[in-house]
Amino acid sequence: MAGVKEYTTASAEETIALGRSFGKTLPANSIICFSGDLAAGKTTFIKGIASSLTAVEVDDVNSPTFVYLNIYEGARKVFHFDLYRLKNADEFLALGFDEYLDAGGVSCIEWSERINSIISPECVRIEMKHMGGDQRKIVITYGSMND
Repeated sequence: MAGVKEYTTASAEETIALGRSFGKTLPANSIICFSGDLAAGKTTFIKGIASSLTAVEVDDVNSPTFVYLNIYEGARKVFHFDLYRLKNADEFLALGFDEYLDAGGVSCIEWSERINSIISPECVRIEMKHMGGDQRKIVITYGSMND
């Protein structure tokens, strides 16, 4: 799985399906770093990941913009971070969120660039871009843990 893979999805359903198939490949303690503009589809992709690993329904997965973290329980926990309102890695650490990164689940981090200084190069990076309508370009770059 090393390297870079590019996808284009034409609907929210396709983005969720891609997230589901991707989620099934993730080992414990995976860190998935998402970047992209507002409405690029980051949460939609995470809906697929969470629904593939937990008992949570797609419609129950929402971005934790104001609380920073949602935890979805299941066969493997999914820690869904939205760091849009966070200033930097020091804030992340002060809130104790770093404990979740190696707690045996899968950490999905929206706006991960806020904490790049503490993210392992082993993470998987997903860059999402809105291409018009419901179309999204999704670029997945695998870190060294998948080499």
